[in-house]
Amino acid sequence: MEKTQFKSVQLSKGVMEIYDFGSIKLHAFKTNDLITDECFLIEKDKHCFMIESPCFYDNIKELEKYISDNDLKYEGAVIAYHGAGASFMKGSKVYSTKNADDYNHKGGGAGLISNFAGAFGEAFDNSIYTTTDFIEGDSFTLCGIQMKISQTQEAFDIFIPEINVVYTHMLGHDVHSIVAGSGHADAIISVLESYIQKNVGLILTSHYVVENLEDVKMKIEYLKGLKNIAVKNADAAGFKAAVQAAYPKYSGLNYLEMSAGMFFPGK
Repeated sequence: MEKTQFKSVQLSKGVMEIYDFGSIKLHAFKTNDLITDECFLIEKDKHCFMIESPCFYDNIKELEKYISDNDLKYEGAVIAYHGAGASFMKGSKVYSTKNADDYNHKGGGAGLISNFAGAFGEAFDNSIYTTTDFIEGDSFTLCGIQMKISQTQEAFDIFIPEINVVYTHMLGHDVHSIVAGSGHADAIISVLESYIQKNVGLILTSHYVVENLEDVKMKIEYLKGLKNIAVKNADAAGFKAAVQAAYPKYSGLNYLEMSAGMFFPGK
């Protein structure tokens, strides 16, 4: 499956990009919200579940309407890195891991939700999902679809073998990422190289369009570039300027600002 092989459906605000794998359909929801969220409806035999969730009320309403209009039986949300938006399909099952639940209720995820609520006001649904069913172990099945769970520091990534698709929080081949130093860059590179070794078809992320292994290779080179630039600079300002010069067309300057502070804390 190529990343461009989708049917596009315009919703009232967002866009649904539908990948048809035969027995499974992937509905990639481009929310067009203020933080460029993407979330993913996975369908099999007219039953479906959501990976992550929209967190702005207008997107929540249009996605609920989309599920209803397509006569899909919604079986619940799998919540990893994005815990806000709990009014979506309220009363449905919520699946998560213990570390992801902690991240969203007490950790860094909770802090981000608080910040977004302050920035976006009443348009943003800051209610946090309550996990009804904790995922244990490294394998989990919902709607007859097996998911392989890989725990990360904050939450977890998902591999769906039947369609050879991976979900992770961030990739973005031409977007700056939050990288907490050279060690963190190496850890990300290791994960990305595992996608190449597995010959993964598509990579889904929470803040960018569906990507492929060519995009993964570009990201690996970017991360190696960050490490090299860090060696040649002595403070955050110099690092940031050098990265911008090396990657002038990359978006996500707020993420680069955060990375600079992590590579050079207090400098």
